[in-house]
Amino acid sequence: MSFWKNLFGGGSSSSNEPAGDKVLGEEGYKGFLIKAIEMKAGSELQLAGTIEKDIGGELKTYRFVRADRMSSRDDLIPLALAKGRQIIDEQGEHIFR
Repeated sequence: MSFWKNLFGGGSSSSNEPAGDKVLGEEGYKGFLIKAIEMKAGSELQLAGTIEKDIGGELKTYRFVRADRMSSRDDLIPLALAKGRQIIDEQGEHIFR
């Protein structure tokens, strides 16, 4: 029975953290903190990350998920960090509105 639950998403996670919040890499950029996070999509990894910044004493977080998928963490990390830099360059602090 557990095979079918896992296959169709009926299984529960044993961790207290939401799935996909494992940080694979991070970097500071223009006062923001970009984190590449693990988001599994079947046997592949989906491009996902967060952008954080302290604004007025409050930590703001923006989460992004893109359609790109890859099989290697080594490929995912630099691409997720680059996507985070692109979002910051295009939108700056407006992502938190």
